[in-house]
Order: sequence, then C-alpha cells, then structure tokens
Amino acid sequence: MQLRLISWFFITLNFMEYTGSQHASRVRRQGRMHPNVSQGCQGGCATCSDYNGCLSCKPRLFFVLERIGMKQIGVCLSSCPSGYYGTRYPDINKCAKCKADCDTCFTRNFCTKCKSGFYLYSGKCLEKCPDGLEANNHTMECTSIVHCEASEWSPWSPCTKKGKTCGFKRGNEVRVREIVQHPSARGNPCPATSESRKCIVQRKRCQKEGKGKKNREEKRKKSNKEESKETKQENKGRAARRQNREQRENKNKTQPKKRKAPNKEPNMAPVDTAH
Repeated sequence: MQLRLISWFFITLNFMEYTGSQHASRVRRQGRMHPNVSQGCQGGCATCSDYNGCLSCKPRLFFVLERIGMKQIGVCLSSCPSGYYGTRYPDINKCAKCKADCDTCFTRNFCTKCKSGFYLYSGKCLEKCPDGLEANNHTMECTSIVHCEASEWSPWSPCTKKGKTCGFKRGNEVRVREIVQHPSARGNPCPATSESRKCIVQRKRCQKEGKGKKNREEKRKKSNKEESKETKQENKGRAARRQNREQRENKNKTQPKKRKAPNKEPNMAPVDTAH
C-alpha cells in the first residue's frame, strides 16, 4: 500500500514538471515572435511591438507595411496611400499594392491613374492606345479622335475694290465662317474660313472727299451769311420802328394842346300853346 502511494506521488510530480516546461517553452516562442508586445499603442494600433510597429489595427483602419531600408514597419491608416488599394475582411482591413504600371487603383485589376509613360483606358494602363483612339498627353488617357467643325458660310459681302464701293466695274466680294470645334492631334484639320470671288457692278462715280468737304463748307458759310443778313434786316427794322416811335412822342410833347369848344345846346323852337 505504501509503495502504491509513493508511485502515485512520483507520477504526479513528473506530470507537473512536464506541464510547467511546456508553458515556459510557449512563452519563449511568443517572446521570439512578438518581442515587447504592448496593448497601449499609439497611432491607431490595437497591438504593436517596438521592433515591428503595429501588429493589428483599431476598427475601420487599414493595416499596411511600410519599408524603411531593409526593415518593414506596420502602420494603421484611415485610407490607403498612393499605389495601394484597400480590402476589408472580417478580422482585418489591409492595403494591397496596385500593379507596377498603376499609380492609383480601385482594385488590383482597375486602375484610376497610370504612371508616367502609360495611358489610361478602361481601368488599364497601356503603352499605346487602341485603334480609333489617340493619346492625350495632358490627361494621360486614351480619348476619341475629334475632327474640326466649321459653321455655315455668311452671306456675300458688297462688291468692293481696294476698300471702295464706287469708281469701278469689276471687283471682289467675300464671305466668312467660324470654327466651332477645333480638332484633336489626330483629327481632320480645319478648312478655310474665308472665300472671295469676282463680281461685276454698274460703275458709279465717287464723290471726291475734298470737293465734297469744300461744298459743305461753302454751304455752311452761305447759310451763315443768310442768317446774318436776316438778322441785320430785323435789327434795322426794329431800330427804324423805335426811331419813328420816338419822333412821334417828341412831336406830341412840343405841340400845344387844343382846347375843346363847349358844347352848345341846339335852339329849341317855341311851342305855341294858344289855340
């Protein structure tokens, strides 16, 4: 009976030593994988280490590895940096790298901006645009070819020669139109925007500018003379009338006034009252 108890004691002691050694080895492995693991991290990290940076992120943040020399550090960001796209999983949100020719992308197979030397077309980065499209070096995209468009012709202008509309029989008339759509690099060029043709009109004499000016000046002087003559005549008439009026007034002042004769009653014939 004593031997049986002693054997059970040694068995229990060996089992406890084995369990302790397993726990110690597991702790050592965790220490080698994540040295200095901390739960009080900064910058959006849920867990982190001094050597590897963030190990996991807080909810809704993206985990991405940044290379610093030969070392990679985990960081947590609200959005993925340029050249990466975000993927969300139940346990973690990660930033995955775009294709080598893509600068920014929505998914790995859909690019939104290409790197230098590539042109964007339908989410892909191409070195050369497909047939029927042309490379736009401003937007770095493959766009449709645009041809030139012009408006309708204007009516023909009056027949002229050397800028005049008189003094000739044969001249030229012109018409114009405007460019409403300029072409792209590979589009059809624009047509001419003006046309001219010969024209024949009935000859009419041009009035010389100097002679016309002289006639206008003479007319103006003549009109001024007539106005001046009329004004003088009116002034002269007013002066004569004023002089006559003054003479009459002076004559009335110098002549004596005539006395009026008294009114005589007419002689009345006597009335015979006897019968």
